Amino acid sequence: MADFAVIKTGGKQYKVKTGDVIKVEKIATDPKEKLEFSDLFEGKKVLASIVDAGKSDKVLVVKFKSKKRYMRVLGHRQEFTKIKIDEIK
Repeated sequence: MADFAVIKTGGKQYKVKTGDVIKVEKIATDPKEKLEFSDLFEGKKVLASIVDAGKSDKVLVVKFKSKKRYMRVLGHRQEFTKIKIDEIK
């Protein structure tokens, strides 16, 4: 019996244990609401709660072509939700 679970959210998979705090893609829900995920391998229930939400640091994307006077700079800040794993049943 493993003491971890693998959950999927936001198109990514995360290996979690009870008590872990992880950053995931933004989850549009009430901050007081409890979240429930299912383990991908054994089908266990993973209960989590929302700790924080915000935006990550800015990532700059630069397109540049030398000798052609071409340069474009785009910025992007990804939104995230920080969740705490309360229990794995």
